[in-house]
Amino acid sequence: MNRRELVQALADQNTDLSKKQVEKILSDLVETITKTVASGDPVAISGFAKFYRRETAERMGRNPATGETIKIKAKKAAKITPLKAFKDAVL
Repeated sequence: MNRRELVQALADQNTDLSKKQVEKILSDLVETITKTVASGDPVAISGFAKFYRRETAERMGRNPATGETIKIKAKKAAKITPLKAFKDAVL
């Protein structure tokens, strides 16, 4: 299901909202989650998923081909973890 199909499905489920209104709500939701996670705070939608930013520190590693010790840079990654109710419904 792509974004357009999601908007249509939500508009069909709720007859009080037009597709345009649903699109605006969905855009605002995505924007809010993105800004909050970018600032470093996690967002948890009960029964659905947790969105957060994971940071790893710089560390030393080993090149498996040569055995040489190398420095692995610090990095940030966006993570989404499905919560129990969602996993139970899907699996």
